[in-house]
Amino acid sequence: MITASLEQTPSTQQFSEICENPQFIINGANRTDICQGELGDCWLLAAIACLTLSEKLLYRVIPPEQSFTENYAGIFHFQFWRYGEWIDIVVDDRIPTCNNLLIFTKSFRENEFWSALLEKAYAKLHGSYEALKGGNTLDAMEDFTGGVTELFELSEAPKGLFIIMKKALERGSLIGCSIDVSGQGNCPGKSNNASNDEISKRGSLHHLTKEWTNDIEGQTEQGLVKGHAYSIIALEEVSEDGKIRLIRLRNPWGWVLWKGPWSVNSKEWSTVSTADRENLKKQTLEMSEFWMSFDDFKKNFTKLEMCNLTPDALTGDERQSWTVSINEGRWVRGSSAGGCRNFPDTFWTNPQYRLRLYEEDDPEEEQVLCTVVVALMQKGRRMQRHAGAKFLTIGFSIYELQGQNQHLQKDFFLYNASKAKCKAYINLREVTERFRLPPGEYVILPTTFKAHEEGEFLLRPIVFVSDRARTNKEIEHEGIRGEKKKKPKRKPLQAVEETEEEKQFRVIYQKIAGEREHDKNMKTNSDGFSLETCRSMIALMDTDGSGKLNLQEFKHLWKKIKEWQLIFKRYDKDGKCSISSFEMRNAVNDAGFNLNKQLYDIIAMRYADKHLNIDFDSYICCFVRLEGMFRAFNAFDKDGDGIIKLNVLEVRPTVFLLLTRYSYVLNNIILKNCKHSK
Repeated sequence: MITASLEQTPSTQQFSEICENPQFIINGANRTDICQGELGDCWLLAAIACLTLSEKLLYRVIPPEQSFTENYAGIFHFQFWRYGEWIDIVVDDRIPTCNNLLIFTKSFRENEFWSALLEKAYAKLHGSYEALKGGNTLDAMEDFTGGVTELFELSEAPKGLFIIMKKALERGSLIGCSIDVSGQGNCPGKSNNASNDEISKRGSLHHLTKEWTNDIEGQTEQGLVKGHAYSIIALEEVSEDGKIRLIRLRNPWGWVLWKGPWSVNSKEWSTVSTADRENLKKQTLEMSEFWMSFDDFKKNFTKLEMCNLTPDALTGDERQSWTVSINEGRWVRGSSAGGCRNFPDTFWTNPQYRLRLYEEDDPEEEQVLCTVVVALMQKGRRMQRHAGAKFLTIGFSIYELQGQNQHLQKDFFLYNASKAKCKAYINLREVTERFRLPPGEYVILPTTFKAHEEGEFLLRPIVFVSDRARTNKEIEHEGIRGEKKKKPKRKPLQAVEETEEEKQFRVIYQKIAGEREHDKNMKTNSDGFSLETCRSMIALMDTDGSGKLNLQEFKHLWKKIKEWQLIFKRYDKDGKCSISSFEMRNAVNDAGFNLNKQLYDIIAMRYADKHLNIDFDSYICCFVRLEGMFRAFNAFDKDGDGIIKLNVLEVRPTVFLLLTRYSYVLNNIILKNCKHSK
């Protein structure tokens, strides 16, 4: 393989400067066009090699009819599946070179460049070529197909694995494999603090770096490379005094091949018929491919990676109908980053998604069960690698609901076991598991292994539905929120005679009005309210715009603060005049504010300190602003149905009022989630 020397300064060149007759694709795109360069992206090239086995899949990623001649504009288009949708990536015709040779991926033909441009487009998708150093073959397979990934430990392989893999290839699945490095200690992807039931296993180790261990990409005695990504091309059975099962693999390097039985020129080839021998060798298109027995494959390789175009089980011939729900969410420190079950005080704060299973897969089975595939993917970590981001260790649990329709609280998880969960928490981009559960209603909790780790995720539950179920209600998958209660319309205040208590209150008001004092009866270890909080209080209660509070306004404010203080003390368990940001969710609910999960995250980010606590002043400031927002909304909600109707003339003053009186960020989020109609 021709490799550019990096002793000279690299540059970027147009293809016309590299060769005389540049071509995009010559005689079709195939795996001989993929030769690894100086970039450590064997995982990506292994996926591309698998992609070339299906012309339909290949030209979904590489739109056809692109060339350096017809309608050439100096750009090329590629399409990738990205978090639930297909996006178009456009790259120009300049490529990194050194000494007039391509530095990264190249074809064995010096004037063919589709593989180099595909690599460039994928690098652009993730921010840079550097972001492609080290990875997981499953990630690229998923980005090329939008399929469902599954990871198998070959030491725990299911029965009939050969048949499963053969059917997968026939159905267009992409398959890769790798060998773990030796040694189990303290490796990335394994949580050393895990409990017995939450232990986190290692991921595919060809995504690790050479800095971790010298074993990575080191050769075995028989020529296989540890921590390296291989593509699985084909499986065959041949006669050798019976049936022997063979598997064909590809090494993107183009050299360093298998030296054991069934390698090139090994004695085993003489034991099969001439027809079988010629047929198998004819299938081997290039020197980077090799055959080995399936038994040797299971002995030498440790991980099998499969990307299925549909989540159909590969153990049977039936094809099923599936429904997929795509849900985007995030873990926010102090609000919804609760960690796994090892953290019972915060586990309940993780995002919760409802899952309803209606009908069993096979009515003829004695046990009534539904098949569901759950895929949890973390977003954007590779693109953020330059900023020090790494893949979080993630997983999920599934619990059965028993009529609950609100965000499940701490006690529920303390006294109820999960009905299903991922086998292990793992630091891969995606964790996927297949389950069979009885019909019913469930809740899925996607979590990080450790608490307080922030990130974005995509949750895809994929459920089998029969023809009859499809006409009924399919899957509902939404964030669980508090009940929406229809608020009664407030009656206008009527003048009544003052009680003795109210007369005493008037005396207090007259005494402190205009003075910078605070209520000595409010027994919290607080130094008083900040100027910002006081201004918010005035803005909330100052209905006449005078900048001052009259007696009735002050009385209403006093009553509200006393109510909120009681709620605060309920959650201020250590008496230090602060509450956990995780408990703020319950405090807000106790005060009668029903918010969505995005607002809880915003509150934690805005008001929690570095220790994830919210002091009394910040707590009151938040409640004052929420009260103002709900009051403004209710003023327009004349029917009390939770929907306001504004005409064009009302929109501007309403928005101006809300955004000038209170915090811009918080109000903007609330307005976004209110239902407006003209």
